[in-house]
Amino acid sequence: MIETENLRKVYGDGTVAIEDLSFKLSSRFSCIIGRNGAGKTTLLRILSTQLLPTKGRATINGYDVVREVKKVRKIISSIPQEASPFGIASPLEHVIVYLTARGFSFSEALSSARRALKEVGLGDAMNKPADELSGGMKRKIFVAMALSSNAEVVFLDEPTTGLDPVSRLEVWSVIKEMSSNMVLTTHYMEEAEELCQDIAMMHKGKLIAQGSPEELLSSLKGIVRVEGTGNIKIGSMRISYVDEDGAKKMVGKGVVIKPTSLEDVFIMRGLYED
Repeated sequence: MIETENLRKVYGDGTVAIEDLSFKLSSRFSCIIGRNGAGKTTLLRILSTQLLPTKGRATINGYDVVREVKKVRKIISSIPQEASPFGIASPLEHVIVYLTARGFSFSEALSSARRALKEVGLGDAMNKPADELSGGMKRKIFVAMALSSNAEVVFLDEPTTGLDPVSRLEVWSVIKEMSSNMVLTTHYMEEAEELCQDIAMMHKGKLIAQGSPEELLSSLKGIVRVEGTGNIKIGSMRISYVDEDGAKKMVGKGVVIKPTSLEDVFIMRGLYED
């Protein structure tokens, strides 16, 4: 589905956002995860033809994102993180305008928009002005756009940011039912584990790990996380990773012992190696 080869992006001020990035995403649900500044949004902007790379190559379903822009744009839908609705326009109007711009007839756009808005939980609010909606509900408008587009590949940049726990679950449910190939960026490790079959972890513009949740977690088999001691410092917290026998020796010493998760894969592959 998506392939990059030695992809690099340097902004005008010299900031290196992506550094020699080479990977493939071929699963129907793929995630790109990393901290702020990891290069996730820059990567999605390049893949969605909004930004030119400084160097390297990227393709989507075989189409080059630089040399075959029109072909790429016909098969993708991209919802950026910074997208915000127009205040007086309703969710229904937003989605209809988006779909007609993609070539839908008005009747097709109306039908698809109504169905998508109901599926993301905005059925009762589809005719309200967007500026009367909560932040989470505004975000759902853009999820509805992606849902209704019927694009081959959909890019969602942090689709559940600002949503309450119930709304997040609603959006997850909708994403799982979408027929498009999905590429999400997220800060939430549990979101990646819940939704994605292939996870690419980025840190400082580089790929630090990739695989299914099971493959990534297998690298920490037999290892537990100990909070309260260790040579890894995150804020005021100290963390160490030990085997189960080592953890038993620490019981009762004022530490917290937890099973490892994708968060720990990221810490050990990214932060710890810094």
